[in-house]
Amino acid sequence: MKHSIRIIMSVLLCASLLFIFACTNQAGKQESKKTVTLTISAAASLQDALTEIQKKYEKEHKNIKLAFNFGSSGALQQQIEQGAPADLFFSAAENKFRPLVDKGLINKKESKNLLGNEIVLIVPKDKADTIKGFPSLANSNVKQLAIGNPETTPAGQYGKQTLAKLNLWTKVKGKIVYTKDVRQVLSYVETNSVDAGIVFKTDAQVSDKVKIVDTASANMHDPIIYPVGIIKNTKHKTEATDFYQYLQTKDSLQIFAKYGFKILK
Repeated sequence: MKHSIRIIMSVLLCASLLFIFACTNQAGKQESKKTVTLTISAAASLQDALTEIQKKYEKEHKNIKLAFNFGSSGALQQQIEQGAPADLFFSAAENKFRPLVDKGLINKKESKNLLGNEIVLIVPKDKADTIKGFPSLANSNVKQLAIGNPETTPAGQYGKQTLAKLNLWTKVKGKIVYTKDVRQVLSYVETNSVDAGIVFKTDAQVSDKVKIVDTASANMHDPIIYPVGIIKNTKHKTEATDFYQYLQTKDSLQIFAKYGFKILK
């Protein structure tokens, strides 16, 4: 009798353990399927390309949502330095990215110089006959020129360098309308609020309301490099690493190239 009771108790114990294990395992599976939101601080000029990449990535990764914080690279850099939540940073200039590496906020081994771009002069389509190129900016018929704030906006920084190289800066600085980022420049030109603007080539290519009238030679400004990296204190390291690597895949690079970005080897 006692032997039978021991057998029954052993069976019940095993059944209980199996039940507990099954529940724990199921909970683990549910936890692994929990939706994770990644915050990516990215240069405004990347908006169209990253939005397309987002659709493809989220379709393939059902448990990951991408939340983009687009703006000028300098403003985004300051936000991250001040502790704003972010999992990755995608800058339009090295000098807005490197300080975060130097301060230990981004691990250099988890960053990459991924893309390149060009600086162009754009005008509203109906003014394409009156403004032929950068030298035309000194003419009296050009009243206002929009560029991003050179202190925080890479396109503005490269634009100012180009104008200085062409000995135009002192002649046009009184006409300049500064903007918060490169997309605001594009908007001002599209709406005829200014006579011309300096933007990245990729920004000009997404609009049918403006025309490129000149392109700055590469030797007129600092190299245009877009570095991307994982924020060191991310709370979603596995997911952030996965998206960081996804940005370097053939599919992603083809999308960047479609929008006019240069792919850096």
